[in-house]
Amino acid sequence: METLNVETNGPVARVTLNRPEVKNAFNEVVIRELSETFASLPESVRVVVLTGGGDVFCAGADVNWMKKSKTYTEEQNRADAAAMSAMFRAIDECPKAVIGRINGVALGGGTGLTAVCDMAVAVETAQFGFTEVRLGIVPAVISAYVLPKIGEATARRYFLTGERFSAFDAVAMGLVHEVAKAETLDAKVDELVKAVLACGPNAVAIAKKLIHDERRMTRDEAVAYTAATIARVRVTPEAQEGLGAFLEKRKPSWMA
Repeated sequence: METLNVETNGPVARVTLNRPEVKNAFNEVVIRELSETFASLPESVRVVVLTGGGDVFCAGADVNWMKKSKTYTEEQNRADAAAMSAMFRAIDECPKAVIGRINGVALGGGTGLTAVCDMAVAVETAQFGFTEVRLGIVPAVISAYVLPKIGEATARRYFLTGERFSAFDAVAMGLVHEVAKAETLDAKVDELVKAVLACGPNAVAIAKKLIHDERRMTRDEAVAYTAATIARVRVTPEAQEGLGAFLEKRKPSWMA
């Protein structure tokens, strides 16, 4: 990979944005490599930790990439935006649990990357922001993933002002789950990794899909869908193993 470091250790993959010289900013190569990585994770991987190299998570769009976009036609811009949207979607809908290790500044698309993580732990010095409006553009692509996390009321302020906000503010609005000191960031991430690995791999994937699917359903559709889902899951080998382990007071096979 040209812009990423991808390391796999058993059931855990670590994906690191590796462009510290430009604060891990996006360009077309980063977008392509992230899309490819999350679309081709090995079956054995159950948790992905997404982070940035150095002391920055992702500072948004690369300056040189933005310069090129000045010459794009509307059609070229549409293709460019579609590629970025596909990248966010690949992460958002990845059947593995995705944990964001937010080790520093996360602006624009970096805030969008935070939003598509299932869980996010941010270092206490991290800053976030939808800074696009300060450049005369808008946080359009990431809004599909950010709005379900932070809600319309919060977006009405920060989408329109481009203000930066702290890791603690990010927790309050639902973008981030925990804040940690730099020296305890990895320990907090490891706690979440262990928590996920204690759960049935298929159950985690189905639970994640359940959240995505219900978002688009009416109440009646959700009632029928969820009843069918639990009926189907209960008879799977994984569920039978989990229940058996609980009754027999032993660890299930996925924790052995």
